Amino acid sequence: MSGPEPIGAVPAVEVPRYAGKGTFARIADIHEVGDYGIAILGVPFDGGTSYRPGARFGPMAVRQAARTLRPGYHVELGVAPLEVVQVVDAGDVTVTPFDIEEACRQIQHHAADVLGGGGRRRIVSIGGDHTIALPNLRALREVHGPVALVHFDAHLDTWDTYFNAPVTHGTIFRRAFEEGLLIEDHSIHIGIRGPIYDRADLDDDAAMGFRIIRAGDLDVMGIDAAVDVIRRRVGDEPVYLSVDIDVLDPAFAPGTGTPESGGLTARELLRMLRRLTGLNLVGADVVEVAPAYDHAELTSIAAATVVFDLVSLMVD
Repeated sequence: MSGPEPIGAVPAVEVPRYAGKGTFARIADIHEVGDYGIAILGVPFDGGTSYRPGARFGPMAVRQAARTLRPGYHVELGVAPLEVVQVVDAGDVTVTPFDIEEACRQIQHHAADVLGGGGRRRIVSIGGDHTIALPNLRALREVHGPVALVHFDAHLDTWDTYFNAPVTHGTIFRRAFEEGLLIEDHSIHIGIRGPIYDRADLDDDAAMGFRIIRAGDLDVMGIDAAVDVIRRRVGDEPVYLSVDIDVLDPAFAPGTGTPESGGLTARELLRMLRRLTGLNLVGADVVEVAPAYDHAELTSIAAATVVFDLVSLMVD
């Protein structure tokens, strides 16, 4: 990114990490800079949850947990993201808690505003429940057209409706497929596990062009082979990477709305993400952090680390 030298995070050697500004990892606020390349956006909406509520408090909790980060240099990726690109905290979307459709319109409009700048900017959203991915994808389509989806989750999120509601945290990727937001046959789910409502759910998912790597598949194929499958699946297309924190086993992420036993370890998830260098990553989210069910910030710290990895991947 050309222009002035990027404003980085507040140095911990000057102000202790438990003090100072409340932005993600204490990076620059969007109002402190004239331009930026990557924006971290909080989306405190959980009106689409089907079990435990509380992800509306996720952005606040993840920002707090991000104080533990040292965002100067990513050792595994070999990049100092805040020195290369101006990264900002864009604050939170002002979003209604009462109306899903109106909330989606508000999120889409806010994301589109943050993404302005002729396609140069990228966005990482902190949820909120997984419903927020749909308006994000709608906003990205206006800039990049349809995208490939890399989806880390315990659940498919391609069901049709919940209690006759077409837009919920478990239906967004069916809606995205129907609306032409996704490039057909270029999207993939990773970490899926647990029982489902009906065998037809898998058939429907396949008919929409998704590929699945179940959590148990990783025990057989290994992480490196799974990463190779992901790379071949998305190719050079623009990619939206969505991380539902329940892809992690509840031992590593208890603070989430629909936990499923048998998930990935935090190390497995981070290793996979850090092997996905070179993707054309235009947007991402980390969702379903529900801090009321968390313990010792386990889930929030994992989510904050994933957000920093996503930013670093975008820079890399």
